[in-house]
Amino acid sequence: MAYRNKTYVCFDADTDIIYYNLMKAWKENGKIAFDFNDAHDLNNLRDSSSEEQIKKKLRERLKNTKVLIVLIGENTKKLYKYVRWEIEVAIELEISIVVANLNKKRKIDFELCPKILKDTLAVHVGFGQNIINYALNHWPKHHEDLSSKGVSGPHSYSDKIYD
Repeated sequence: MAYRNKTYVCFDADTDIIYYNLMKAWKENGKIAFDFNDAHDLNNLRDSSSEEQIKKKLRERLKNTKVLIVLIGENTKKLYKYVRWEIEVAIELEISIVVANLNKKRKIDFELCPKILKDTLAVHVGFGQNIINYALNHWPKHHEDLSSKGVSGPHSYSDKIYD
């Protein structure tokens, strides 16, 4: 098994890439306490690659992943070709999942959340630098503890954590 220390960000590349780019900017800004080892840096994908080749490379990235962040926007629940597949692989590999609602809702957004995540052990947060950083640092251990007890379903942080 590969050493898992990466963070894989899953999102609608057509409309929500600005949020992923913002996360990378937070990481690069030395004045902000935000860091993650981006799994997207592992191997390059080419536009000319077939779906099979792309999924093979994505699986390699996911095998090195400790946390999957799913950015939930308006269209995320409709994306099956890659987003749903990435979530399925993360569940299969028992990767802890942080769901970041781009509308900033602090709990599961039943309207926008992909069906596959509605009963999955994951923490749902509002998109923001501090709370995502908190989740990256705390959720994997909590996920492991809950998973070992057979707990499933959506989780969220109290308003106190946000403050």
